Amino acid sequence: MGCSECCLKCLSGIPYASLIATILLYAGVALFCGCGHEALSGTVTILQTYFDVVRSPVDALDVFTMIDIFKYVIYGVAAAFFVYGILLMVEGFFTTGAIRDLYGDFKITTCGRCVSAWFIMLTYIFMLAWLGVTAFTSLPVFMYFNIWNTCQNMTLLEGSLSSANSANLCFDLRQYGIVSIGEEKRLCADNENFKKMCESNELDLTFHLFVCALAGAGAAVIAMVHYLMVLSANWAYVKDACRMQKYEDIKSKEEQELHDIHSTRSKERLNAYT
Repeated sequence: MGCSECCLKCLSGIPYASLIATILLYAGVALFCGCGHEALSGTVTILQTYFDVVRSPVDALDVFTMIDIFKYVIYGVAAAFFVYGILLMVEGFFTTGAIRDLYGDFKITTCGRCVSAWFIMLTYIFMLAWLGVTAFTSLPVFMYFNIWNTCQNMTLLEGSLSSANSANLCFDLRQYGIVSIGEEKRLCADNENFKKMCESNELDLTFHLFVCALAGAGAAVIAMVHYLMVLSANWAYVKDACRMQKYEDIKSKEEQELHDIHSTRSKERLNAYT
């Protein structure tokens, strides 16, 4: 076999559908984890600098503790789906090789079919989980969009609003569940911190980082749907290949039995003639 034929054979064994889904999954997870982590860090800076929210001295479940928990969850998601993408690629390679080498030394086993079914179920669960993550990520995007949009409108209408109207235009963190009901953490338009926050880069950067994290979660959902289509198609191909394999085994066994019967009869005739 020449070099070109060997390369063509290797390229034909690559599961391109699984490869595309894996690239999309890695891109989505990287975008979600990287931008989400930095957006959470920017949120901590905004709360401490402009809203004067202080971390609780005791081990209480405040907003900063929740942000730390979300960061650890992001670390776990990044590691888990890096491994899961590799497993799905390996499954794609084995399934493609099993179908192409059906009549060779490599045979499709019952364990291989069970593994394919298990990956389908697991991928469906992960798709639902990523849908939940996408919906959850849209909440800070909505919150920051309101703040960012208000800052943009305040910049355009600066000077036309009276001081009384400016004092009534406030952001209350209790509305978003960031602080408890007993704490009053408001930032009104007549406050100097309000203007500094609107003019700072942290607000604009954090808002767009959350948007990128939302896009990454959406890409992960699309990758999971793509994986489901690939795994379902592979399952159908494997099922048909198994039927073909059983048919070939039965056919080979019948031919061997016919050959043995014919050989036995030939020996009996030869013995009788002798």
